Amino acid sequence: MTSRPSIARLLNNWYRKNSRALPWRETTDPYKIWISEVMLQQTTVATVIPYYQKWTSKYPTVHAVAQASEQELLKMWQGLGYYQRAKNLHKASRIISQELNGKLPSTREELSKLPGFGPYTTGAVLSIAFDKREPIVDANVRRVVMRLLAIEGEATPKVDNQITEYLWEVMPQRNLRTFNQALMELGALVCRSKSPLCLLCPLKDHCAAYRQGVQEIIPPPKRKVIKDLDVAIAVIEADGKYLIQKRGSKGLMADLWEFPGGKIESGESPRQALKREVREEVDIEIAEIRHFIDLKHYYTQFRVHLKVFLCRPENPPVETADRQWVSRADLSRFPMPSGSAKIVDKLQQ
Repeated sequence: MTSRPSIARLLNNWYRKNSRALPWRETTDPYKIWISEVMLQQTTVATVIPYYQKWTSKYPTVHAVAQASEQELLKMWQGLGYYQRAKNLHKASRIISQELNGKLPSTREELSKLPGFGPYTTGAVLSIAFDKREPIVDANVRRVVMRLLAIEGEATPKVDNQITEYLWEVMPQRNLRTFNQALMELGALVCRSKSPLCLLCPLKDHCAAYRQGVQEIIPPPKRKVIKDLDVAIAVIEADGKYLIQKRGSKGLMADLWEFPGGKIESGESPRQALKREVREEVDIEIAEIRHFIDLKHYYTQFRVHLKVFLCRPENPPVETADRQWVSRADLSRFPMPSGSAKIVDKLQQ
């Protein structure tokens, strides 16, 4: 096996010459590094950059996040998806602010007790912010090491023990933040899931998959199954205001606001589904229905076709804590799933 100094030196030299200029790489503030790492989970770098800049501008410290309301933070997070990440950031920030004097812990034992600090986030913050000798395994690192060692099978957490053992062997004793970021950057820019740029790779001479000519099939491409979902949405208007409701506190997109509506069942027309869903959710009858717009939105496993209708109710329902009448201008103040946010954009145009 290649010696530890060799792998680390090759990686670090490559990183110094080829790394991207990203805003979270301009700081060693543990809070800001934590924010970037949470945002980057399941989300592309290009998408994260404006969110990170806006977030750290509005909330420059842990204390600022702790003092914000959950609804305010969910609105700031709107469009990034996986909203539980924002909720955990809020919970952890309150603990750090109130019990730890606003400073993130610098040990795995303390850090891993905080909400949202799983193995990856804990290792990333310890390594990048505190330069601790901690392995980080994300999708990019997993793919790089699987190719280096020619590990067969799918790229899932099942192989992470073998990958972590290898990382402990090749990690340097110092400058861990550069090593770990270099490994992730190599996976993002060179050792890509499709069409890896092996001739540009600083580790190609030490890569078993490259030697065997199997780098294109290690790991095997994921088979993504996308399900189509037809949904009817009711934009209910009365006296110049629109009815929105808050989702439950558990499950997908918890605590976000949305327009009433739901899945169009087999054998139903969109209008029939709309009337049924409004009756079930809001307990009112629709007096007038007019087609407004059709939209398409993608979630992780679904392609959702939104059939959106402008509606007037027979008897407008009263407001509750989880159901409000909102003016067109104020709709954008509420955190919403991306599909509902698109409808708001169309209304405000």
